[in-house]
Amino acid sequence: MVEAITDANFEEKTNTGVTLTDFWATWCGPCRMQSPVVEQLADEMGDKVSFSKMDVDQNPETARNFGIMSIPTLLVKKDGAVVDSIVGYHSKEQLAKILDQYI
Repeated sequence: MVEAITDANFEEKTNTGVTLTDFWATWCGPCRMQSPVVEQLADEMGDKVSFSKMDVDQNPETARNFGIMSIPTLLVKKDGAVVDSIVGYHSKEQLAKILDQYI
Protein backbone atom coordinates (compact mmCIF):
# COMPACT_ATOMS: atom_id res chain seq x y z
CA MET A 1 0.00 0.00 0.00
CA VAL A 2 1.18 3.50 -0.83
CA GLU A 3 0.18 5.97 1.87
CA ALA A 4 -0.58 9.59 1.03
CA ILE A 5 1.42 11.79 3.40
CA THR A 6 1.68 15.53 4.04
CA ASP A 7 4.18 18.17 5.11
CA ALA A 8 2.87 17.71 8.66
CA ASN A 9 3.63 13.99 8.95
CA PHE A 10 6.49 13.46 6.46
CA GLU A 11 9.29 13.23 9.05
CA GLU A 12 7.27 10.93 11.30
CA LYS A 13 6.37 8.58 8.43
CA THR A 14 9.87 8.43 6.92
CA ASN A 15 12.22 8.34 9.91
CA THR A 16 12.43 4.56 10.44
CA GLY A 17 13.61 1.80 8.12
CA VAL A 18 13.79 2.13 4.34
CA THR A 19 11.18 4.46 2.84
CA LEU A 20 10.37 5.62 -0.67
CA THR A 21 8.33 8.80 -1.12
CA ASP A 22 6.91 9.63 -4.56
CA PHE A 23 6.70 13.41 -5.00
CA TRP A 24 4.07 14.01 -7.69
CA ALA A 25 1.25 16.27 -8.92
CA THR A 26 -2.11 15.54 -10.56
CA TRP A 27 -1.20 17.48 -13.74
CA CYS A 28 2.12 15.64 -14.27
CA GLY A 29 2.01 13.03 -17.07
CA PRO A 30 5.20 11.16 -16.06
CA CYS A 31 3.89 11.10 -12.47
CA ARG A 32 0.75 9.32 -13.65
CA MET A 33 2.98 6.76 -15.39
CA GLN A 34 5.19 6.31 -12.29
CA SER A 35 2.36 5.88 -9.80
CA PRO A 36 1.24 2.36 -10.87
CA VAL A 37 4.88 1.23 -10.81
CA VAL A 38 5.25 2.43 -7.23
CA GLU A 39 1.96 0.68 -6.34
CA GLN A 40 3.26 -2.61 -7.79
CA LEU A 41 6.51 -2.27 -5.86
CA ALA A 42 4.56 -1.57 -2.67
CA ASP A 43 2.63 -4.81 -3.20
CA GLU A 44 5.84 -6.77 -3.77
CA MET A 45 8.27 -5.08 -1.35
CA GLY A 46 5.92 -3.58 1.24
CA ASP A 47 7.24 -5.88 3.96
CA LYS A 48 10.76 -4.40 3.56
CA VAL A 49 10.12 -0.83 2.39
CA SER A 50 7.48 1.75 3.40
CA PHE A 51 5.96 3.48 0.36
CA SER A 52 4.31 6.89 0.41
CA LYS A 53 3.37 9.67 -1.98
CA MET A 54 3.15 13.41 -1.57
CA ASP A 55 1.29 15.86 -3.80
CA VAL A 56 3.73 18.77 -4.20
CA ASP A 57 0.96 21.26 -4.98
CA GLN A 58 -0.78 20.56 -1.68
CA ASN A 59 2.46 20.07 0.29
CA PRO A 60 5.12 22.42 -1.11
CA GLU A 61 7.18 22.78 2.08
CA THR A 62 8.76 19.31 2.11
CA ALA A 63 9.55 19.43 -1.62
CA ARG A 64 11.17 22.84 -1.12
CA ASN A 65 13.17 21.61 1.89
CA PHE A 66 14.67 18.78 -0.19
CA GLY A 67 15.28 20.95 -3.27
CA ILE A 68 12.85 18.99 -5.42
CA MET A 69 12.48 20.95 -8.65
CA SER A 70 11.30 18.23 -11.06
CA ILE A 71 8.63 15.59 -10.65
CA PRO A 72 8.26 12.75 -10.34
CA THR A 73 11.06 12.59 -7.79
CA LEU A 74 11.36 9.50 -5.64
CA LEU A 75 13.16 10.14 -2.35
CA VAL A 76 14.68 7.10 -0.64
CA LYS A 77 15.45 7.39 3.06
CA LYS A 78 17.03 4.89 5.44
CA ASP A 79 16.47 5.46 9.14
CA GLY A 80 15.56 9.08 8.46
CA ALA A 81 18.57 9.97 6.26
CA VAL A 82 18.19 10.59 2.53
CA VAL A 83 20.22 7.92 0.70
CA ASP A 84 18.95 8.40 -2.86
CA SER A 85 16.92 10.77 -5.01
CA ILE A 86 15.54 9.45 -8.30
CA VAL A 87 14.21 11.98 -10.80
CA GLY A 88 11.91 11.11 -13.70
CA TYR A 89 10.11 7.93 -14.68
CA HIS A 90 11.83 4.63 -13.80
CA SER A 91 10.72 1.05 -14.42
CA LYS A 92 9.79 -1.35 -11.64
CA GLU A 93 13.02 -3.30 -12.24
CA GLN A 94 15.17 -0.15 -12.00
CA LEU A 95 13.52 0.95 -8.76
CA ALA A 96 13.66 -2.52 -7.21
CA LYS A 97 17.40 -2.68 -7.92
CA ILE A 98 17.93 0.71 -6.26
CA LEU A 99 15.86 -0.21 -3.20
CA ASP A 100 17.61 -3.57 -2.81
CA GLN A 101 20.82 -1.66 -2.04
CA TYR A 102 19.30 -0.22 1.12
CA ILE A 103 17.32 -3.16 2.50
